[in-house]
Amino acid sequence: MAVENCSPNSRKLNKIIFPIILLLLCTTSQAQSNSSSDFIKSKCNITTFPSLCLNTLLPYASTIQANPIKLCDTALDIAIESAQNASHLVSMLGKNKGISKYEATAIKDCIGDLKDAVYELKETLGAMGHLNDTDKDFQWDNAKTYASAVISDATSCLDGFSDRKVNSSVKTTISDAISYVTRLASNALAFINYLY
Repeated sequence: MAVENCSPNSRKLNKIIFPIILLLLCTTSQAQSNSSSDFIKSKCNITTFPSLCLNTLLPYASTIQANPIKLCDTALDIAIESAQNASHLVSMLGKNKGISKYEATAIKDCIGDLKDAVYELKETLGAMGHLNDTDKDFQWDNAKTYASAVISDATSCLDGFSDRKVNSSVKTTISDAISYVTRLASNALAFINYLY
């Protein structure tokens, strides 16, 4: 109704101003996105697996922005999800009929290692959430310790398969999933070490 009461000059002015405002908003949003992407690219260069880092974190550029804590938290969230997926995969493999006694033992041990890894990643994330507390140094140390333990647990899982007679396709499937978790945890640990 208000548009009907506008003079023809006002309507023309609105037709000019609206696209300009829209263009400015899009340009500002694009500049922030580029800045966030550049931040992630520069930080991924400090990791052991920079390509993986970019592939997993760039989709979250708008969330991370240029905030190093959000970068760590996002990297940890991705590692947690990956460890949970790996745990589910290993559990499903353990339910296959026809697996050998050796495979069943290795799978059972690996599931325990992965549960520990998920717990430790969550504890790392929890420690990161307490960095504004008075015991900041203690929280940093906890974050580093837990993130390092994830890598040890993943290695322990893989060792269980290398020491036993296990079907090569089962071993490869589990190895790929665990290696992915290890690389993600390694990248998250690199960010934590870089920040402190």
